[in-house]
Amino acid sequence: MGSLRSDGWFSGDDEVTVLHRVSLRSAGVAKGSFGNQPVIGIANSASDLNPCNLPLRDLVASVKEGIRRSGGVAVEFPTISLGEDLMKPSAMLYRNLLSIEIEEMIRANPLDGVVLLANCDKTVPGALMGAVSSDIPTILITGGARTPAMFRGKRIGTGTDLWRLWDERRSGRLGDQEWASLETSLSCGTGACNTMGTASSMAIIAEVLGFMVPGSSTIPAGDPRANQVAERAGELAVTAVRKRLTPSRILTAQSLSNAVRVLYAIGGSTNVIIHLCALAGRAGIKLSLDDIGALGEEVKVLVDVEPCGAGLVQDFDAAGGVPALLREMGELLDQATLNIAGQSVAELTCDAPLPSGVLRCRSDPITDCGAFGILRGSLAPDGAVVKKPAASSSLFLHRGPAVVFRSYSEMIQRIDDPELDVSEDSVLILTGCGPVGAPGMPEWGMIPIPKKLLERNVKDMLRISDARMSGTSFGTVVLHVAPEAAVGGPLAIVEDGDMIELDVERGRIDLLVSAPEIARRMSVWSPPPSPHLRGWPALYRDHVTQAPLGCDLDFLTSPPGQRLPFVEPVIGRS
Repeated sequence: MGSLRSDGWFSGDDEVTVLHRVSLRSAGVAKGSFGNQPVIGIANSASDLNPCNLPLRDLVASVKEGIRRSGGVAVEFPTISLGEDLMKPSAMLYRNLLSIEIEEMIRANPLDGVVLLANCDKTVPGALMGAVSSDIPTILITGGARTPAMFRGKRIGTGTDLWRLWDERRSGRLGDQEWASLETSLSCGTGACNTMGTASSMAIIAEVLGFMVPGSSTIPAGDPRANQVAERAGELAVTAVRKRLTPSRILTAQSLSNAVRVLYAIGGSTNVIIHLCALAGRAGIKLSLDDIGALGEEVKVLVDVEPCGAGLVQDFDAAGGVPALLREMGELLDQATLNIAGQSVAELTCDAPLPSGVLRCRSDPITDCGAFGILRGSLAPDGAVVKKPAASSSLFLHRGPAVVFRSYSEMIQRIDDPELDVSEDSVLILTGCGPVGAPGMPEWGMIPIPKKLLERNVKDMLRISDARMSGTSFGTVVLHVAPEAAVGGPLAIVEDGDMIELDVERGRIDLLVSAPEIARRMSVWSPPPSPHLRGWPALYRDHVTQAPLGCDLDFLTSPPGQRLPFVEPVIGRS
């Protein structure tokens, strides 16, 4: 195994190393002969402010036991908990802050490896980004999806069904008593969304990338298998230290390609595209929107889970989860990539079950189209995305007049105004909600259908935004428009009545206004003032990159082909 990173703190006979050893013992952490026991950090993001992550509390003891039994030393520390439900304007605003926290906790402390405990949408990618930058052996444990709610005598999924029922409420088809009953039903325990939202999508992708115990990303919250997996994760963390199995050996161009293709196959969240670009940026690996589109070109949706399908994540787990899916995808994937257990994809899938239940065969996909459309054009020169199976194919080729909202608050104020000049052919546009604009790129992209159109049973419209949307959302929604309005992208100068054209098959999204008129509008445009003059939002606004680059901070990313070095601290008196 050679020397451990933690030896720099604990090996020696001077007053500094004595103090370090005393500090660990004073914290109640038992450590035997210094120099041969890996110290494994357990980064715990459980929080009462984040019910998605609360199942993680019950897994810590098992992780510690696995570490101890494998000859390691377990040290638990808390991390920021990024809960999508309560954090405003968006947990995405704080994803990069979490990544900094993880990296700096690793840098500053005697850790040889780390176990990340995460579950909700942005906690998983944020923690992984920090660990990838640190490049010490890393394994991730997620807390699983929550128990499905029951409403009107049937199972309903988190998020997806709430958005549908909210439209019923706004249109007058769902009364006060039923609405209150729904609220009670949805209060069904802890865990992440049980649809193919960002949390479940990101957990699955983390397993595909190789950072999880194989088969563990779909285990539901509260399942007895979770503690067994947690103990195994503790064991693997120690083994990974001894084998020097670091993120730089796991997160490769090939594993990222596998992850993109699996994201298409599960009909996953559009948010994961941003997170994958951010992870690639930390590792110095090129991954553009065009690369993503090309990688997914041959892949159809195989997992029948909401919002693209009908089932829930629990059903995918019952069908064999990720190993079964990887087996079915076969030669579409690089079979040689490694996971944290040291297994290749080929080794992992040889005994995986065949497709059943919500997992379809490649010859019988959920949809004929791929999961995502990558768009460019005069409205999105640097790119945009649309989730095709969650959209209406009748709108894949559409031209209509713009109805523009310059902020979320304006949209909420005007969307149900009976006097709003809108028809079902209109194109609803929300601007000023990108990484810089909000800041933090909230999930505001699924603009509500105007109430007066809902009352006429209009189910979908073309909507365009520089924001994101929840992975549980649906509709013909063009997202992540880049450059965003707040930095002078074309979205900033769209006016009511301008004709907009979407052509999904050609990958085009265009503002049908003459070049001279666009130039005139841009000449008088000025960036909106920001209320954030200090603190994290100000730092974020000044350094965040656009969506195609992962919305990371520019000083945290590595140039393509080069991984920026992790600088160790000078160890001496504090």
